[in-house]
Amino acid sequence: MATKRHKPEEIVSKLRRVDVLVGQGMARIDAIRGVSITEQTYYRWRKQYGGMGTDQLKELKRLQKENERLRKAVSDLTLDKLILAEAAKGNF
Repeated sequence: MATKRHKPEEIVSKLRRVDVLVGQGMARIDAIRGVSITEQTYYRWRKQYGGMGTDQLKELKRLQKENERLRKAVSDLTLDKLILAEAAKGNF
């Protein structure tokens, strides 16, 4: 059986829904089951996305994309530098 990959927006939404249900007096484990996730998944998500709003989530995504772009640029430049250093030595 294939597992469903939740989008970060869905994760934040489910975490909020659990918080609301717990605030209304429902037991935490029942609230977690009510949003159709396991307890382990809930605590893992809470550790990663806990307290994060949608604006913060968008900012996190933007920063992750920028970080990936910069890492690629640095690796390309490092590779170019190594190639030029080898060529300058005369070792083709």
